Amino acid sequence: MGQYDRNMGDMRPVIRQLDDAAINRIAAGEVVERPASAVKELVENAIDAGATRVMVEIADGGKTLIRVTDDGCGIAAEDLPLALSRHATSKIDGSDLLNIHTFGFRGEALPSLGAVGRLTITSRAGDEAAEIRVSGGKMGAVKPAALRLGTVVELRDLFYATPARLKFLRSDRSEMQAVSDCIKRLAMAEPSVGFTLRDVSGDGSGRVTFRADPESGDLFDALHGRLAQVLGREFAENALRIDATREGLRLFGYAALPTYSRGAAVAQFLFVNGRPVRDKLLTGALRGAYSDFLSRDRHPAAALFIDCDPHLVDVNVHPAKSEVRFRDPGLARGLIVSALRHGLAEAGHRASTTVAGATLGAMRPEQPTASGAPRVYQMDRPSQGALRSAYAAQAPQPVFEETAAAFSARVDAPFPAPLTVDPEDAPAQDTPEPRHDARPLGTARGQVHENYIIAQTADGMVIVDQHAAHERLVYERLKRQTAEKGIAAQALLIPEIVELSDADCARLLDHAEALHDLGLSVEPFGGGAVAVRETPAILGTVNADSLLRDVLDELADLGETHAVKDRIDAILSRMACHGSVRSGRRMQADEMNALLREMEATPHSGQCNHGRPTYVELKLADIERLFGRT
Repeated sequence: MGQYDRNMGDMRPVIRQLDDAAINRIAAGEVVERPASAVKELVENAIDAGATRVMVEIADGGKTLIRVTDDGCGIAAEDLPLALSRHATSKIDGSDLLNIHTFGFRGEALPSLGAVGRLTITSRAGDEAAEIRVSGGKMGAVKPAALRLGTVVELRDLFYATPARLKFLRSDRSEMQAVSDCIKRLAMAEPSVGFTLRDVSGDGSGRVTFRADPESGDLFDALHGRLAQVLGREFAENALRIDATREGLRLFGYAALPTYSRGAAVAQFLFVNGRPVRDKLLTGALRGAYSDFLSRDRHPAAALFIDCDPHLVDVNVHPAKSEVRFRDPGLARGLIVSALRHGLAEAGHRASTTVAGATLGAMRPEQPTASGAPRVYQMDRPSQGALRSAYAAQAPQPVFEETAAAFSARVDAPFPAPLTVDPEDAPAQDTPEPRHDARPLGTARGQVHENYIIAQTADGMVIVDQHAAHERLVYERLKRQTAEKGIAAQALLIPEIVELSDADCARLLDHAEALHDLGLSVEPFGGGAVAVRETPAILGTVNADSLLRDVLDELADLGETHAVKDRIDAILSRMACHGSVRSGRRMQADEMNALLREMEATPHSGQCNHGRPTYVELKLADIERLFGRT
């Protein structure tokens, strides 16, 4: 019924110019989706104004109050009405929409907020402060105000002018969590700026839910300190420094070790020219970089920044500015994958400290006494004088002087003195084995349950899963051999013809050379068909049609494909699993030490092919704490 009927004569739809209030409410639907969106726009304005400290106060999840206070440059009184006009901004002059160096540039946030809520702006630029109010799109007059410096933007009763939007908001707790996540992302983007988030719901006294003080130092020191504040010390301790440049794009930041993985993609933070973004291309590249080290149900943790000339990336894709478009997306993806894999390779056998923490947490010390007070242990190391007295008391009667001397000699020697034996009479098995306690993984001291190697280090001990460790070593060895000798191709007796669309055929043939290097040879066969003449020999019998369509899906989604290589790596991983040391096999001391030395020399040996840790390191101080020695 709403469609225009050609037979209705003069009853034509009338074209009207919408009023400013309607225009602003429509724009607000794109820019302000929830309270977190409003906070994002206001905090970005504060950062663009040169603020060094930003205070955000929230009531009822942002539904009733959002107040952002900054110490930036402020807004002049005569500019306040203009700041509330659509597409009025101080960020750009409109001559070059690609040369953008600020968070905001569209000039839509303030008028959109004023159209759906009760907005008050108080600002000081110079000697005098001024205030302006706008409610439901209706602007008041500029009035004098009292303010020491900067700007205070207060937004009350969000969406009161559009009640239907209120029905789509979640609980106060959920909205507050979204606001907190937004502030944390901006805090990571600007380590030199201090951020404070307060919840002033209820009586208005407020409580601080998040605080990040300004960081100083060079780029990486400041970023590392800020990430420790936002993501926690565990991430900072287990993160690898990343810094790589390629063809005008620079990637830097921190990426966590594979053994510090998460059950969901909640610890992945990506920034382009300082702007927090959620980009499918970049998250896919991050996932691809860890694909060889994590199982499908685990996700990497990282905070990565891409800096480039603004002309190489378009940030004007969406009003929320959370999406970007690179001029060369393949370059950005390749930079992320290569830089992360290089960083993970440099980490060598290193595993995350959280593995040891989880191990210690699983060991339950003795429970407190009935009174609730912790048990006091008298287990301090005795002095040398106390040892002499103890040994003297335990020694036989003085008539056995030679035996008493032996007891007292134990005080000065931590281990019994070696016996003096003629080298010709000494059995071969009594030759002392070389000590490797100073090496990272120490010296093997034994094997328990025919699967776990116990090694002693200079300041603790290491427990190694022999099967998982050897599985990674064999896998890395197979990958090196494959890279050096190339992937053997198996020629098909009768080429397999696969029918595709013209567009898919052209896309596939554009990558024919790269596929040939992986052992998959395709040639045009007329029309939209291609002929598959060779397949990777290691894959055995291949369904060429299914494989090509998987490749095309990746090409359409990411611009490049890893489907063939992933299948080859999966085969190598299975070969490594079946060809490694099995659980239940007893190993000799030299075999165990050889395994430890190879782990130290092999990249990625800290985790197996499925992302699980291959060893756990326990410090002596932690072990002593379990036994109440501290």
